[in-house]
Amino acid sequence: MTTPSSSSPVLIRRAQLSDSTAIAPLFDAYRQFYEQAPDLAGAQRFIHARLSQQESVILVASDSAGVLLGFCQLYPSFCSVEAQPIYTLYDFFVSPQARRCGAGRALLQAAHEHAAREGYARMDLTTARDNLAAQALYESLGWVQDRVFLSYNLRVKG
Repeated sequence: MTTPSSSSPVLIRRAQLSDSTAIAPLFDAYRQFYEQAPDLAGAQRFIHARLSQQESVILVASDSAGVLLGFCQLYPSFCSVEAQPIYTLYDFFVSPQARRCGAGRALLQAAHEHAAREGYARMDLTTARDNLAAQALYESLGWVQDRVFLSYNLRVKG
């Protein structure tokens, strides 16, 4: 993969089912970033299922040659308090070789524009406490850290 320069355009588009194979290595790398075992076949199945069942919106960033640089995945949900639809931006990853070229910023801006166009009230995301580079990017784009609510989870199986 070539590293895009700051002058190379970063193109953002909504992923299609035919993109699932190309997205899978990025999704697998994203999972490994969060200390999961490599599983390219599982990553491909997961992305293919989300796209084929229209359960998420995936935006991809590519260079001018069409090489994928990164992606973000939005899951539709609802906020009962606001009685509005919201997106959870659950997955966001830019390949290490493509970082600092604007792909991450462009993906987040495109996600915001998509959510606004579709009538969503807001987007939520979580990130690792030590992922300071991502936090700085989010805050530079107006994302606000929640200081009111705590997040919990409970394993259902396994």
